[in-house]
Amino acid sequence: MDAMSNNPVTTRWADLDGQLFFPRELSWLSFNARVLQEAQNTAVPLIERVRYLGIFSNNLDEFFRVRVAEVRRLISVSTGPQRQSAKDLLQSIQQEVVSLQKEFDAIYAALIKELHQQKIYLINERQLDDGQAAFVQQYFRDTVLPELEPILLEETLTIPNLADESLYLAVMIRTAKGGERFAVLEVPSEQLGRFIEIPRQKGRRRGTVYITLDNVIRACLPQVFRGVFKLKSVDAYCFKFSRDAELELDPSISESLIEKMASSLKQRRRADAVRFVYDKSMPDALLGALRKSFGFGRYDSMIPGGRYHNSKDFLSFPNPGGKALEFKPYPRINLPDLDDPASIFEIIRERDVLLYFPYHSFGYIVDVLKTAALDPAVTSIKICLYRTANNSRVVEALLNALHNGKRVTAVVELAARFDEQANIEMAHRLTEAGVEVIFGIPGLKVHCKLFSIERREEKGIRYYSHIGTGNFNEKTARLYTDFSLLTSDQTVGRDVAAVFEFLKFNYRLPNYEMLLVSPHSSRSGLEARIDREIRNAKQGYRAMMTLKCNNLVDRQLTMKLYEASQAGVKIRLIVRGMCSLLPGVSGVSDNIEAISIIDRYLEHPRVYVFHNRGEPEYLFGSADLMTRNIDYRVEVLCPIKDPSIQTQLQDILDQQWYDNTKARVLDKEQANAKRERGKTTPVLQAQETIHRYLSSGKKPRMPRSLMRQASKRRRSSPSR
Repeated sequence: MDAMSNNPVTTRWADLDGQLFFPRELSWLSFNARVLQEAQNTAVPLIERVRYLGIFSNNLDEFFRVRVAEVRRLISVSTGPQRQSAKDLLQSIQQEVVSLQKEFDAIYAALIKELHQQKIYLINERQLDDGQAAFVQQYFRDTVLPELEPILLEETLTIPNLADESLYLAVMIRTAKGGERFAVLEVPSEQLGRFIEIPRQKGRRRGTVYITLDNVIRACLPQVFRGVFKLKSVDAYCFKFSRDAELELDPSISESLIEKMASSLKQRRRADAVRFVYDKSMPDALLGALRKSFGFGRYDSMIPGGRYHNSKDFLSFPNPGGKALEFKPYPRINLPDLDDPASIFEIIRERDVLLYFPYHSFGYIVDVLKTAALDPAVTSIKICLYRTANNSRVVEALLNALHNGKRVTAVVELAARFDEQANIEMAHRLTEAGVEVIFGIPGLKVHCKLFSIERREEKGIRYYSHIGTGNFNEKTARLYTDFSLLTSDQTVGRDVAAVFEFLKFNYRLPNYEMLLVSPHSSRSGLEARIDREIRNAKQGYRAMMTLKCNNLVDRQLTMKLYEASQAGVKIRLIVRGMCSLLPGVSGVSDNIEAISIIDRYLEHPRVYVFHNRGEPEYLFGSADLMTRNIDYRVEVLCPIKDPSIQTQLQDILDQQWYDNTKARVLDKEQANAKRERGKTTPVLQAQETIHRYLSSGKKPRMPRSLMRQASKRRRSSPSR
């Protein structure tokens, strides 16, 4: 940092904070705009485009619950210029969200028309013919009505705590005597599903017809209040809201951590609402009644929208139209050496194994744990559990290991956001079975993806270790790309064992030989490697880095990358989500380029490559380039020493860097432009070519100019 403070250009930029760092909240919205681009992309199969709308909506829900909630808290506790800056940021967020919502609505309307062309119809209650109306009425009486619990809005009554992220109908009742009454009811889509298939309309030979559950209720709304009021009319308007997702733990020492977490989850249900999204056609009187009932203030985001909300339900939109309307599945790639679980420890002892999900099966990880559970030579298993699948086979393997006499230790992170309740239940189950459950360290989330297996062999106890970039979760391993390293390197094994020792006895400061571990050594280790590239550049050697992560928002590391760019280090960034660094700024970041890839799988790995004068150093693990990951979590980055795995990682990163189909350029404006592709330039879609590469071992065909660049980067001899 001292080198930058002496640079007049850098000093000027450091004084202009808004020009030096892109606001992370706006960068996150830019990421979600890239998701929306895929919903608009006609090259994507139609049903998948509809589901991208669901991803966009689900992302936006979490954005308000987490990011916007943080900005609102900042406004409430700040004064002076900082408070004004936070207020300006909140206004910018609201403007961008409204703009994205308008774009969403236009794409939604276009997709409905395309669905019609495919004989897939999503109709409303006004479009029902007589036969369909009879079906809907019967379905409502038999299935829906028993699930409904209307709540009247009365000044003398306190409205109960409604669940955020659920879909609600605000109901305006006009009585025969001319009075107005207001009510709220929850749409039970969690229990019944959002999309209800109904009979085809009369005269329509082919096709599939759906109606949303909220429109079923609208069609039958008078039945809900019949006998309560003499109705003149009754109308319903959708709304939803998002609450602050931050959990505040009571510092009381009289409660166990699990009891504190359970209490905090109840508090979350009563937390402040940070967004209220509603049908813009809602009458003012009804909207005013809702605002008063929920107590919305001046800094709450009141967002008018269309007739439908909770579009995250489109994530599970059905496909009645055939395989061509969905992504063609990539065949799972088998690793013959690992297909016989009996030889797994022998294989790992001979060489390190790299798995890349979902191209490889997560079943290989389960097989390692199941084999360890049965192997008489295995004495203990230790594992970090952050997010697991429902009915987790990983958890079942751990319980089986316990039943077979192994010592089993599970570090369970109770504060894994939105999975807290599931992890509390898992912790109870493991504890009751006899597993030693550790809840980590107060103030430090345990986010590392580790397990350690101790096995008694001829030369004594041997460690078999796992370091990964993703969770031990069978479901997300089919949706996210992630790396897993299986190794019997004993230096790595001792370091992994030291991490578990620290998690149990956190008053002891470990000494790690190879691993970078947050909060102890990740920052210093990464900065030391960047500094080495800076020295090499200043000495006239080729200097470069490739950093692939989910988010790059840590300001200290961003400044260090600016310093490296000014020294002449070539930096390639592959950042899926938030990126506060501004590439391509004259005098500051001329040597930095950045892209983001949005495709069928969510890009989730963190991989950091440093050229190191022709002897490149590769690290991967759980740590993003965020302050929380570097300083306030337990994270692990592992150096990759196996030359064949290094080559494989480099080939994968090269294909991602030169993707000219799904990559967006992250410039200083974050405008999300796609790379221009010449008429004769081969198409490179990284997730597709990587699958072929892992299946065959053959590198994809790239333009000769790109191949020369890739070859140049991998030269083993340094050059001046």
